[in-house]
Amino acid sequence: MINQLSWKVGGQQGEGIESTGEIFSIALNRLGYYLYGYRHFSSRIKGGHTNNKIRVSTTQVRSISDDLDILVAFDQETIDVNYHELRQGGVVIADAKFKPSIPEDGKATLYAVPFTEIATELGTSLMKNMVAVGASSAILDLDAESFREVVQEIFGRKGESIVEKNMDAIRAGVAFVKEQAENVQTMQLEKADGKKRLFMIGNDAIAMGAVAAGSRFMPAYPITPASEIMEYLIKKLPKFGGTVIQTEDEIAACTMAIGANYAGVRTLTASAGPGLSLMMEAIGLSGMTETPLVVVDTQRGGPSTGLPTKIEQSDLMAMIYGTHGEIPKVVMAPSTVQEAFYDTVEAFNIAEEYQVPVILLTDLQLSLGKQSVEPLSFDKVEIRRGKLDINAKIPDSDDKSYFKRYEVTEDGVSPRVIPGMKNGIHHVTGVEHEETGKPSEVAANRQAQMDKRLRKLNNLKFNNPVHVNAKHEEPDVLLVGFNSTRGTIEEAMERLESDGIKANHAQIRLIHPFPTEEVLPLVKAAKKVIVVEYNATGQLASILKMNVGHAGKIRSLLKYDGDPFLPKEIHTKCKELL
Repeated sequence: MINQLSWKVGGQQGEGIESTGEIFSIALNRLGYYLYGYRHFSSRIKGGHTNNKIRVSTTQVRSISDDLDILVAFDQETIDVNYHELRQGGVVIADAKFKPSIPEDGKATLYAVPFTEIATELGTSLMKNMVAVGASSAILDLDAESFREVVQEIFGRKGESIVEKNMDAIRAGVAFVKEQAENVQTMQLEKADGKKRLFMIGNDAIAMGAVAAGSRFMPAYPITPASEIMEYLIKKLPKFGGTVIQTEDEIAACTMAIGANYAGVRTLTASAGPGLSLMMEAIGLSGMTETPLVVVDTQRGGPSTGLPTKIEQSDLMAMIYGTHGEIPKVVMAPSTVQEAFYDTVEAFNIAEEYQVPVILLTDLQLSLGKQSVEPLSFDKVEIRRGKLDINAKIPDSDDKSYFKRYEVTEDGVSPRVIPGMKNGIHHVTGVEHEETGKPSEVAANRQAQMDKRLRKLNNLKFNNPVHVNAKHEEPDVLLVGFNSTRGTIEEAMERLESDGIKANHAQIRLIHPFPTEEVLPLVKAAKKVIVVEYNATGQLASILKMNVGHAGKIRSLLKYDGDPFLPKEIHTKCKELL
């Protein structure tokens, strides 16, 4: 009996690889196992190698595993590309159609199962992925009926006969492995706790968070890896009286979001690096007009089109400093799918309370990687709209004509109204303006308005800006990261501790304004600081040095080849840097 294993399915994009992984993982999730999945795919609709690696465990996991127990191959390329990950004693289950072969190193056992032939005999070759699921369940010694609930959900709308045909395909896969293969090498998982958990990607959590926060409009332009947010809300928002509009480009999406927020409708837009570049001028407009705005940036490989389906964290500096001029801006960085839900709600609250643009920063691994998530608590959702009260009675202004929308206040946040409120008329422009919004180039006014805007974030309240795991008062090393690196760092820390190295961990959740007060004591206490990030220039390390100093003890652990960190990579590199 084992408490965790790693399973991977691979083949050509467009031949059912994703659905194979979905059916396998959802069924195990329903049994109560914790899962973490990461999908490698090409930036094209069909063709090119793709694989889906699923880690299954009886305890919480937040990273892909170093090695591989079971590889399901729909073509020889899958074996050639992924065989090296298999541990000693691993298993390869491959479609007999392509006459699979593995190296003669004795590391793994090959089961050639006629996926395509069995599926064809049952009615259609399209069911070969279900045969593969059945073959996998035979290796795990799982009952084929474990998959019925998932099959029913996926194919039930097509009729019971289709459901039964797919179940027949799963059962046939089980039967072939057990009957045709001698001395089947099973890998039995310890029994799971049976608890119900969500199994979802970060993009879905963000979309759910937007609905829970009261957002009812999303203008957006499709782009990998952000499109799932838009796709989720296309289905869900109409049920709450909302809508999604696919705009002609990201510029239109961002300006439309500003307009909707100005009208009082909580609105977000989402994109990736190339789209955010187009939005920068509009984000500046949000800052100048003090209109709330929530923008999601799902980071991917750049520059230009770069690696649109691969992991990278290279938008950090752009999100903080990309806009021309100086405006108050908040950049948040959730590190788990669960945090992505709650942080999205908080992004809307902060945007309205401080009347600023808020960028919710994720990366491809967090946005598209699937994680087991404990049930979300909607009781924790709080909606705060700051100084906007649509039922407020606004007194007549001194000149009986204009409202002081940009009034200079001690906290930097001015009273806010929406169109149609009596006595709320004011001017809105992207040029510098005085308190009623009328353009003004008077030097004293310019300084007063700039100072007012920049005061807003002096008293920013953000719960848990840094996720801290600090077991030691004087650690040998402090590991620092943001977004999806959290789980991998946590696993590497455990290995460092086993080596006798005292390690602490800080995962930065508020990138800007930087939480110096929370991070500085951690940096001071550590002998060395290693910043783990997916880029070539050490952007988070640079931000850390700018805000806390101690540059002499800060080192970078960088990866920018498009593949995610493995725990063993961080463990090994940290020992080298120490």
